[in-house]
Amino acid sequence: MAVTGVPAGLGVPGAPTGTTRTRAVVKAVLGACVLPVALGTAGAIGQAVHSRTGLSGTARQALVAVICLAIAVSLVVVLRRRVDRRPLSRLGLANGATALRTFGLGLAVTAGSAAVLLGVGTWAGWLAWGPLDVPKLLGFLVVNALIAVALEAFPEELVFRGYVYTTLNQALRRWTAFLTTVLLFTFAGAGSSVVYAVVGTLLGEDVPAPGFAPAGEDPFAYAVLYPIFGSVLLIARITTGSLWTSVALHLTYLTVARVTLEGEARGAGWSMSLTTPDALVLMPGLLLLAALVFLLIARLRGRRLGWRERASE
Repeated sequence: MAVTGVPAGLGVPGAPTGTTRTRAVVKAVLGACVLPVALGTAGAIGQAVHSRTGLSGTARQALVAVICLAIAVSLVVVLRRRVDRRPLSRLGLANGATALRTFGLGLAVTAGSAAVLLGVGTWAGWLAWGPLDVPKLLGFLVVNALIAVALEAFPEELVFRGYVYTTLNQALRRWTAFLTTVLLFTFAGAGSSVVYAVVGTLLGEDVPAPGFAPAGEDPFAYAVLYPIFGSVLLIARITTGSLWTSVALHLTYLTVARVTLEGEARGAGWSMSLTTPDALVLMPGLLLLAALVFLLIARLRGRRLGWRERASE
């Protein structure tokens, strides 16, 4: 609660000083650099190995995923334990039954939202589905899940919804920490392209010029979808208090997108095509529906989100 006539952060027990807030932002930005370093370095090494040995396909993806995971986790551990001197568990890494329950909740809410939105799109005639090859689809789901968790879902959640958000929310109000985390997440792809270019050049590879959006993606669509994605992932994390919820949401969303929009190109055993440009609203709509469900669950459970509060350590 504000105290009249007292500058922010002075004279109020427990309130962060300007120096504390600045330190938190600096550490959060440093933490946000972990993912670009991990992803860009892993991608460049994967390209170099491919050039020298011919390693490709799933084996190459698995190599990149393992390197990315190892770098990201190692750097977060160093920041959290050596710099902050605080436990990793406070990043939302619940264990045991709580981890399984919150992961399952994230999976169920995201998959359910996808079923509703894609069902509506199919009913409206916006979507056309290809033939279903069940054995091929199941094989794709298993391989995709293993690689996606190691390469994207877990490292990105550990870095942004774990370290970055937690660090910011200990010194800033929750809504400020929320918006800052989303902003940093939105530019992570651009950062990784810079690291990829630098490391790839050092390894003697012919690398593309850095860019805001991944190669082949529309920068405008990327600029719209990524902040929505980052916001919904944070809502899942905040409403449940568990990082595993956002990991499950991340993984499930990627899986749905790759089976539907990219199914034919990826050989997923099932695919979907859009019959009208209007269908493009379904993917962000899926995310927004999932966010509403998480907020509703939090309200029904009586969980107060406290957007103007800071997290206690």
